[in-house]
Amino acid sequence: MALVPYDPFKHLNTVRREFDRMFADFPATFGGEHGFGDIRVDVHETESEIVASCDIPGLENKEDVHIDVENNMLHISGSVNRSNEIKEENIHRKERFVGRFHRSVTLPEPVSTEGIKASYKNGVLEVRMPKDTQELKKRIDVEFH
Repeated sequence: MALVPYDPFKHLNTVRREFDRMFADFPATFGGEHGFGDIRVDVHETESEIVASCDIPGLENKEDVHIDVENNMLHISGSVNRSNEIKEENIHRKERFVGRFHRSVTLPEPVSTEGIKASYKNGVLEVRMPKDTQELKKRIDVEFH
């Protein structure tokens, strides 16, 4: 007889992470072109923090990017504006991204909302999030009378 009741949802976090990893490189559109607003995000962890890095060339102001962390999800959105203008009749091929972008990724562990730092250098946005140190599990002692 098991002391722990059966929990059919116990392994959903593992399944969700596997799906996220499996479809991380799946293109948003077909035909060899990238979807409008696609950004790629690399997520890794150290002993004390989760680090997300993404290439977003062309940001000019810190107001152009918005970062939110909610319910174990990192949301990055914003817009890229090109300041120099080229006449459309002189353009032979246009592959640079101009416009809005957005991406949401599931974080591998809970993070604290305090102490999150973001930096942008050479077209790379890096978000450092401290791991949540609160214990998710608590052992309860039984009192015998």
